[in-house]
Order: sequence, then structure tokens, then C-alpha cells
Amino acid sequence: MHFRRFWPLLALLSSASSLLAQRERDMIRELQRDMALLQENVKTLNSKFDEKIAVITTLLQQSLEESKAANRAVAVLDRQLRDGLREQQNMVAAPVAGLGNKVDQMGMDFSALKETVAELNSRLARMQTQLSDVAVAVKMIGASQAPPPPPPTQSGGPPQGLDAQELYNNGLRDRQTGNLDLALEHFQNYLRWFPKTELAPNAQFYIGDILYNKGDYEAAIQAFDAVVESYPENSKSADALYMKGQAQLKADRKSQASQTLNEVVRRYPNSEAAGKAKLLLRGLGRPASSPASTARKRR
Repeated sequence: MHFRRFWPLLALLSSASSLLAQRERDMIRELQRDMALLQENVKTLNSKFDEKIAVITTLLQQSLEESKAANRAVAVLDRQLRDGLREQQNMVAAPVAGLGNKVDQMGMDFSALKETVAELNSRLARMQTQLSDVAVAVKMIGASQAPPPPPPTQSGGPPQGLDAQELYNNGLRDRQTGNLDLALEHFQNYLRWFPKTELAPNAQFYIGDILYNKGDYEAAIQAFDAVVESYPENSKSADALYMKGQAQLKADRKSQASQTLNEVVRRYPNSEAAGKAKLLLRGLGRPASSPASTARKRR
């Protein structure tokens, strides 16, 4: 009787157990389907991944082959360039070497020619001196054979037959050929006998120039002064005043030299000597004063 009372409960429990079992079986089947689907997806992904890897591998191999080909092409190009450069060097080296030898030879020839010209100039100077001596001797012979000349009108006059232009030209010739002592004597004689001629200022200037080149700067200063004082406003005045400033610099009289150079700028502002004086003053760190300011200072 008790069993009958629990029978519905047992039937209910049995029914619940069967339902749970069925539910578990359904869940297991769903899990199995999900696992099968997941495996299928994994296979698909693996397949696609393998395909991508294969494509990438192919591309890498192609890139490697192309890189090797490019390297081979670069190597060939580099070898061709090197060969071309080597060939160009071989082609250029010989002409350049020949040109260098020719330049050296020309330099030697030029040096020899320069020495020859210098020797010819020396010979020419000696010949000119000899011709001048011969001319003087001829004149003296002619004078000895001619009747006695009349007495000179004034004492200390030039020798009979001496030409002013010839004496001046002799001074120029000896100055240009380096016979400074003889040139100095010619110009001094010119001023002694022909002090009023048009070329007298030039002769006085060349006396100063010769003394300057001989290193006698004090005597050169006096000679250049004589150009300006004895022959004012002649064509050599500006140059003489500028050279006086140069001689004062050589004599280590910088203050006086600056004053002299400023005087060149003031008195001859448009002359070439004034331009050189300005450059020299600038080099001494003493810019040239304007003509007006220099005039005020002198007052």
C-alpha cells in the first residue's frame, strides 16, 4: 500500500530522469555539431593560411631572384664603368704627361730666352755707351780741327756743340739701362747748363727718382722739393710731391710723409698721384683729409 503511494513520485522521477538524459544527449549533439563546425572552420583557415604562405613564399622567391638579377646587373655596370674609367685614364694620362713635358720644356726655353734677351740688352747698353763715347770723340776731333770758337757770352756755359735734347736723351737712356750714376750726371749737367728749358722740371724729377732708387732718401727728398719749389705747377709737380712722401716713409718719417701725401690730395685732387696718395694713406691707417679741412688746418 505504501508502494502505491510512492508510485506517482517514482514515475515523476523517472520521467524527469529521462528528460534530463534527453537534454544531455541534445546538448552533447549540439556540442558535437559545434566542434565539427569549429574543426571545419579551422581546416578552412589552415587551408587559406597555407595558400597565403605559398603566395608569400613565391613572392619572396621572385623578389630574391629579381634582387640577384639586379645585383648581377649592378656588378656588370660597375665593371663596365671601372673599365671605361680605366680606359679614359689611360687615354688621358699620356697626353697630360706629354703636355707637362712640353710645359716644362717651354719653361726652360723661356728661361733661356729671358737670359738671352737680358744678355742682348746688356750688350746693347754697352754698344750705346760705346757709340756715345765715339760720338763725343768725333765731336772733340771735329772741334780740334775747327777754328777756335768765339769766347762764351757767360762763364760756366755749356761746352761748344753740346745739344740740350741730346744730353737729356742720354740721361733717359742710361736711366732705363740701369746706368744710374751716369744718368744722374747727365741730368745734373742738363740743369747746370739748361735750367730754363721745358724739360728742366723732368730732369730735376729724374734726379730725385735716381737718388730714391739708389737708397739716398734724404737727398731724394731735397731733389723732389726742388721740382715743386723751382718749377711750380709743372707736369711733374704732383708726382714729385708724391715721391717725396714715399722717400719720407723710407726714411722712417711717417708723420711728415702723411702731411706730404695729404698735401698731394689737397693741391692736386684730380691727379693720378692723388689717387695713389689716398691708397698709401689708407694703408698707413691715416685716411686722407678733404681739401677744405686740410686748408683750414694749414691756416
